[in-house]
Amino acid sequence: MRLRNGTVATALLLITCFLSLSWYTAWQNGKEKLIAYQHEFHALKERLRVAEYRTLQRSSELNAILQQFRRAIAETNGSRNAISIFSDETQRLLQDLSNKKSLQVPTIYYHLPHLLKNEESLQPAVQVGLGRTGVSIVMGIPTVKRKVKSYLAETVHSLIDKLSPEEKLDSVIVVFVGETDLDYVHSVVEGLEKGFSVEINSGLLEVISPPASYYPDWSDLKETFGDSKERVKWRTKQNLDYCFLMMYAQKKGTFYVQLEDDIVAKPHYFSTMKNFALQLSSEDWMVLEFSQLGFIGKMFQAPDLTLIVEFIFMFYKEKPIDWLLDHILWVKVCNPEKDAKHCDRQKSNLRIRFRPSLFQHVGLHSSLAGKIQKLTDKDFLKPLLHKVHVNPPAEVFTSMKVYQGHSLEKTYMGEDYFWAITPIAGDYILFKFDKPVKMERYLFRSGNPEHPGDKLMNTTIEVLPFKSEELEAKQETKNKYLRTEDGFFRIGKFENGLAEGTVDASLNPVMQLRLFTLKDSSVWAILSEIHIKKAPD
Repeated sequence: MRLRNGTVATALLLITCFLSLSWYTAWQNGKEKLIAYQHEFHALKERLRVAEYRTLQRSSELNAILQQFRRAIAETNGSRNAISIFSDETQRLLQDLSNKKSLQVPTIYYHLPHLLKNEESLQPAVQVGLGRTGVSIVMGIPTVKRKVKSYLAETVHSLIDKLSPEEKLDSVIVVFVGETDLDYVHSVVEGLEKGFSVEINSGLLEVISPPASYYPDWSDLKETFGDSKERVKWRTKQNLDYCFLMMYAQKKGTFYVQLEDDIVAKPHYFSTMKNFALQLSSEDWMVLEFSQLGFIGKMFQAPDLTLIVEFIFMFYKEKPIDWLLDHILWVKVCNPEKDAKHCDRQKSNLRIRFRPSLFQHVGLHSSLAGKIQKLTDKDFLKPLLHKVHVNPPAEVFTSMKVYQGHSLEKTYMGEDYFWAITPIAGDYILFKFDKPVKMERYLFRSGNPEHPGDKLMNTTIEVLPFKSEELEAKQETKNKYLRTEDGFFRIGKFENGLAEGTVDASLNPVMQLRLFTLKDSSVWAILSEIHIKKAPD
């Protein structure tokens, strides 16, 4: 009888384990499918945005063509000879157009009038590749003749070798040879065809170069910022090279990543960039930075390239590309009546830094003759000690003593982790939002892989609602949440270094969020993740 009972118990245990394992497997598969569906949804959303942009672009091109017809007819005073080659219906349309006096829309030719002299100025002089389109990420690599050493082949190898077979089908690498010496351009093409024939024939790799007529007369450049004539020409041409490459790449994919010809990439760089971009709403960012150096590893959404190129064309003679990009962000979000700190906080919401860096600069000799640049990205080899999220704009404050520059401001912007010396009772971390925020969830993680024991202990999560006094009068709210003397409602606490939860709709919108230490701690404290998720509108 004992044996039978034991056998039955064992069987029941095995059945229970099997059912639990089956349930967990089904749950895990469901979770993976949900993530995949979310990524597909974001990708479709971005492609729809690109399609809408292209429709507007085609409409603009059609309007430009009609304006050209109107100018042609106007120049001939509507002579019958000028329009006799068209059908009667087309002739009536052209006559109507020639009689209308519409406002003239500024075009690229206003800033670069020399392009009018040659119809082929905006067509590649050399173009090698299949012209692949419809990919997730287009990577642009500008290169020019270097007197000492070229790093181009090593760079292309580094990028291609770290792509999976699926990623090779979902990307395009465009090498832009910024030279008008066709013998040199063809030598670069021959070298790439020899080393990467498979990638060129598959559509992964393309090579282009601009015509000589694309560049203006360099003799009228003004020397600015103390730069020599040679350096001004170098940075001005560089701006034009970036623009040509961006215009060519725009129609090819959802995202564009600007690289250089002397870098190495980390393993899984493609999936890391794509997944990070897809988790963000397209309205939430303009630049994603996957390297802290210059113009390396900067990702843009394809439709945004129009604004960027137009802005660069307006000021391509004035300043370097990275300065101009910062000016675009300033124009979009900075308030002249606010201070520089507020402006930096606003720009950081559109210019999001991913850490650790995915690309490292390796070139010692610059494309500017005689310039040695020992630039290295210190974040490239660092393990990920914090997690990046896009949080609502806010001012941040803390009473804790910060250790070695690991400030709360950098943590909130996703640049670093916050590290404080032993918190004591009454210490706080405060997030004061620029405007009331309708919050859905919060997550705060303390400690990191290098210092797992430096956790926030005996610390609560508190919010100050926009209508705090009205909530105090409601008995239901009073019964559910403890209210502090200064009007905050306590909604959660840290447990084993983690605090996460939802925010009740009755407390929204929220003006401030606070982490409050109730007792003296015996250890230092690291805050490695801050995620304040807004509720959908």
